[in-house]
Amino acid sequence: MNYFKIISNGIIRENPIFVLTLGMCPTLATTTSAVNGMSMGLATMAVLICTNTVISCIKNIVPDKVRIPVFIAVIAAFVTILQMFMSAYAPDSINQSLGIFIPLIVVNCIVLGRAESFACKRTPIESLVDGVGIGLGFTLALTVLGMVREILGAGSVFGISLLPETTNILLFVLPPGAFITLGYLVALFNKYKPE
Repeated sequence: MNYFKIISNGIIRENPIFVLTLGMCPTLATTTSAVNGMSMGLATMAVLICTNTVISCIKNIVPDKVRIPVFIAVIAAFVTILQMFMSAYAPDSINQSLGIFIPLIVVNCIVLGRAESFACKRTPIESLVDGVGIGLGFTLALTVLGMVREILGAGSVFGISLLPETTNILLFVLPPGAFITLGYLVALFNKYKPE
């Protein structure tokens, strides 16, 4: 199978945020800035890559009756490793911003959905590439959403000031701003998305 097609599919045709509208909880809650959105996206991508690969490797030895609990146990193991890694090496500001949303990756429908719909049916290499593609799509969507909210709400991007403070619109840093921004970005993405 064409690996480039799998990656582009995850970024464009099956983008978890702009097309499938999955994983809305971390999307709306963590995208108050571009750094937070990108960090959450990269964390989820790491879990996606690892779980897709492992689940694809063990799919033939796991009985159907316990398939979902085994998948959740695999996902939980990688999320725990990620959380320990972030506690040790990530800046405190990112750990505080993402907070409870890192452990909630375990129940993120994107991760379990890809395990069930893709990794169960494909080879480990294809599953790894799918994890990269879906993870990149999720990371790009969260980063763009965070950038727009940060520009409109704080007048900066990645902490670099772009607009004077008088132009900041507080609404975009608050939860209603996440819904408004996401709605416009979904509409724009789907209007210009290649068929």
